[in-house]
Amino acid sequence: MAGQYQDFVVVVTGASTGLGRAVAVETAAQGAKAVVINYARNRDEAEETARLCQAHGAETVLVQGDVSQDADCRAIAAAAERFGRIDALFNNAGATTFAGHADMDAISAEDFQRLYAVNVVGPFQMVRAARALLEAAGQPGAVVNTSSIAGVVGIGSSVPYAASKGALNTMTISLARALAPKIRVNAICPGFIDTPWFGKGIGETGAERMRANAAANTPLKVASSADDIAASAVFLGSPASRHITGETLIVDAGTHLGFAALVAR
Repeated sequence: MAGQYQDFVVVVTGASTGLGRAVAVETAAQGAKAVVINYARNRDEAEETARLCQAHGAETVLVQGDVSQDADCRAIAAAAERFGRIDALFNNAGATTFAGHADMDAISAEDFQRLYAVNVVGPFQMVRAARALLEAAGQPGAVVNTSSIAGVVGIGSSVPYAASKGALNTMTISLARALAPKIRVNAICPGFIDTPWFGKGIGETGAERMRANAAANTPLKVASSADDIAASAVFLGSPASRHITGETLIVDAGTHLGFAALVAR
């Protein structure tokens, strides 16, 4: 039986490892004919993502680029021009800095600027660069932004990270309103994801503590894997969510339930 992504053209930023890889591979498994795989630095890891997608029959295109740079965003989108459209764009590339929220001296203006450049300006530039190809899709083109529970309840690796993801959530709503009816724009808000991303930032010992803490303290008693979260992202990019736009879907194993009631998200 054909999958939800049959013959789709998909673009995934930050797709060399972790959630980006899981999203790329799942769209290929669901029938995508082409997957544009963006990576910032590690081509070997991106090539592994490509191999996994190709195993499902998808054609792949690798594009190195930093989404904080507009020219790179245009190059990533241009890689899909040969296919004539983009059916789903996953803005997954992200950055953070690790600092306790109370340690204000550990954070600089440059930290805010760097994180906003990647986490907010980057997705905006990608949507702008891909707009014509998204509008060329047979159904409304879908944009899925990778946000975070940090942007909903003000937790996470640092204050600049939480602030940037809050801005991304607001931008998701703004773009959903501005680009309808030809393009849908939604976001997922994961909690802890058991990927190498945390280990690179706080070391494997720190990541193991976070993993154990998530499994012990989330209402669902799990430490989510990249595949667990990718399923929700892939849903929002698929025709199954064709009447959903401007939504921020919390996918955090219930972490947000330990915080004050959310009037708006």
